[in-house]
Amino acid sequence: MSDVVIEACDLGKYYDTDKVRALDGLSLRIDRGEMVAITGPSGCGKSTFLHLVAALATPTSGRLLVEGQDMAQLRNAARYRRDRVGLVFQLHNLLPHLTATQNVEIPMFGAGLSRRARRDRARLLIADVGLEHAWNRNPTMLSGGERQRVAFARALANNPPILLADEPTGSLDQRAVHHTLELMSTLRADRPDLTIVVVTHDDRVAQACDRLIRMIDGHALEGTSEISGS
Repeated sequence: MSDVVIEACDLGKYYDTDKVRALDGLSLRIDRGEMVAITGPSGCGKSTFLHLVAALATPTSGRLLVEGQDMAQLRNAARYRRDRVGLVFQLHNLLPHLTATQNVEIPMFGAGLSRRARRDRARLLIADVGLEHAWNRNPTMLSGGERQRVAFARALANNPPILLADEPTGSLDQRAVHHTLELMSTLRADRPDLTIVVVTHDDRVAQACDRLIRMIDGHALEGTSEISGS
């Protein structure tokens, strides 16, 4: 029996008194350890789905289970995000006045770690993404690709079982995209139980994943596919 980590059943998310249906009957399953790409035209509900999994929004209808937790009944969204999911966005969202190390430390506040333990873990994560030379640099001193690597390190700060990435290569040049794909591949090798869900328009990112889920008009198309050659 498969270990289902994320399960959406007829999931809906509506805005403006139900006039705008960002998600409309979405049903899908994602297993532990999978790296799944979610693709589709702009406005099809891809990012909305990630926001629901991250507890940044709540479902309007249907059911969303994350590791067995019904997200409509989640009591402490902040603790859930701290402990269960890591988030990577297109524009990295680093704080420019903090160093790379300090940015990675942010999710660890409230996790019961000492100041030294937070710093040491942050530096280890920065080294894991290949930026040991940059742990004391501010984001303004880093390239776009390096900033995104720091964002990945920050997302992994509390060792979450789920990593959500929303267009992580959307603002990167070709070389930085290549480095990001290498990083994702390394994460999979080092953390086989880590479940990665990537929203993307980039075919290179989709091809690096195990499975492709195509969305349109708020729901998944039938017959989601494995990626050939993966």
